[in-house]
Amino acid sequence: MDTHDRIKQIVVVGGGSAGWMAAAALATYLGTQAKVRLVESEEIGIVGVGESTVPYMKTFNTQVLGIREADFVAKTQGTFKLGIQFNDWGRIGDSYVHGFGKIGHSMGPLPFHQYWLKQFLAGRAPDIGAFSLPTAAAPLNKFMVSPADAPAGSPLADIAYGYQFDAGLYARYLRELAESRGAQRIEGKIVEVLRRGNDGFIEAVVLENGQRIEGELFIDCSGFRGLLIEETLKTGYEDWSEWLPCDRAMAVPSESAGPLTPYTRVTAQSAGWQWRIPLQHRVGNGYVYSSRHISDDEAAATLLAGLNGKPLADPRPLRFIPGRRRKFWNGNVVAVGLAGGFMEPLESTSIYLAQSGIQRLLSLFPDRGFDPALAERFNRESAFEQERVRDFLVLHYNATERDDSAFWNHCRTMAIPEELRETIELFRRDGRYFRNGEDFFALPSWVQVMLGQRIIPQGYHPIVDELPEDKLVQLVDRVRHVVANCVESMPAHQQFLDTYCRAPTP
Repeated sequence: MDTHDRIKQIVVVGGGSAGWMAAAALATYLGTQAKVRLVESEEIGIVGVGESTVPYMKTFNTQVLGIREADFVAKTQGTFKLGIQFNDWGRIGDSYVHGFGKIGHSMGPLPFHQYWLKQFLAGRAPDIGAFSLPTAAAPLNKFMVSPADAPAGSPLADIAYGYQFDAGLYARYLRELAESRGAQRIEGKIVEVLRRGNDGFIEAVVLENGQRIEGELFIDCSGFRGLLIEETLKTGYEDWSEWLPCDRAMAVPSESAGPLTPYTRVTAQSAGWQWRIPLQHRVGNGYVYSSRHISDDEAAATLLAGLNGKPLADPRPLRFIPGRRRKFWNGNVVAVGLAGGFMEPLESTSIYLAQSGIQRLLSLFPDRGFDPALAERFNRESAFEQERVRDFLVLHYNATERDDSAFWNHCRTMAIPEELRETIELFRRDGRYFRNGEDFFALPSWVQVMLGQRIIPQGYHPIVDELPEDKLVQLVDRVRHVVANCVESMPAHQQFLDTYCRAPTP
C-alpha cells in the first residue's frame, strides 16, 4: 500500500462502550498514521445496560487493548462470569447453567457428550453440567482464574469466563485509555452530515456550534438510530421479529443482596425474561419482553416485583427492533455496536459483536481507495456471524414446553429458520451437532442449551458401542470426579474478588 493512500483521519460518531472500544483499538494500532477523533454529546447519553459478556471480552481487553485484568475489573466494579443460569425456560421449575468452556474431553473422533449420553439415557450419569468445570462451579459461587502451575490437561488450566461490569464505568475506562494513546474527544451534537457529490461518501459532520469535523473513514457508534449508516446512507434493515419476539426492555439497578454470583441469572416470565447481573457495588436488572403480550406498565411492575434488593432508580425503558443492517460497511462508514443491529441481550452477545466488528475492521482496514472487496468480505462475515447468533437465541425461545401464556404458545409453535430446525432434529435423533463454519457458539454451548431446554436425544453415536462398558463407566466417572475435585479446590467468588481485584467503594 502506498503510504500516500493511507487513511489519515478517522472519525468515531458516538461514545459509550462501542465508540470508546473502537477509538481505543484504532488509536492503539493506527494512532501514528491517522488522527482518531470521537464525537459524542453528553446531552444524548448512552444506552449503557450491556453489563454481561462472553469470554471473548478477556481476549479483546488483554490481547487487543493490552488492559491489565485486575485493574479493569476493579475500576468497573466488575465481577466474573462462568456462564448463565436459565430458570423456568423449558418448564416452570426447570433450571440449568449454560457454562463457558469445555465439556469433558473428546475421545477418538467423538466429543465427550456422546459417551456421557449412553450412560445418561441408561440412568447411570448425572446431568451434563457435572462434566464442565464452569457449569459445575457457577451455582456453588466458586471462581478462580487458571493458576500458572495448573497441570496440562486439567480443567483448571483453561477456565473460560467473561465479566459482569458497569457499562458506564467501562466506557469511562476506555476513554482514558484511548485518550492516553492519542484519540481526541470532541463534545457536541451532530446536526448535519455532509456527503461528497461524486460517490456519496461521508465528507464531514457538522456540530450544533458550527464546527465541521472532516474524515476519510467514519465509524458509526450512534446506537439504534444509526445516524450515518441508516439516517444518512439509507442502508436498510433486516427485521428478525418473526423469530425473536421481544422488542422492549426495562432496566433498573438495585442494591446488592446475597452472594456475588459468578453467573448472570435469566428467569423466564410470562411475556419474556428477566436478567440479574451482580456487580461489586450493585445489581443490574432488566425485563426483556414482547410489547404485543404485555404493557410497559405491567413489565415495569413485574421487574420491580422480582428484585432481590431495593431499587436504586425508576425502571428505564428501551425499545428496539431485533435484526441487523443490510450492510455493516457502506461506502466509507462502518457500523459498530447497536448501529449495526441488535438482537437482544439473552446470551450477552452485544458487546462481543461490537468487539468482533472492530477486530474485523482492523484486519480488513482499507486505504483511501476503499477497495469494494474489503467491504464485501466484512459484510459477508458479519452477516454470517449475526445470523448464527440469531439462530442460537431463537433456540431458547422455540425449544420450550411452556404453554401457560400467549407469549410462550407463540414461541413454541412459531416457524424457525430452516438451518436451526435441522440442527435440532439431528441432535434429537442421536445427539450429533456440527459447528457451522466460524459460528461463535461452539458445540458445548449448543449441547448444554439443547439439553437444558429438554431436547433429549433418543440415542447416541454408534461408535460409542465400540468402547467396552467398563471403559465407558471409567471414562464418565473419571471426568465427573476430576471436575468435582477441581471445583472443590476453587475459592468462593467473593473471596477471589476481595483478594485479586476488589473495587473501591463508590
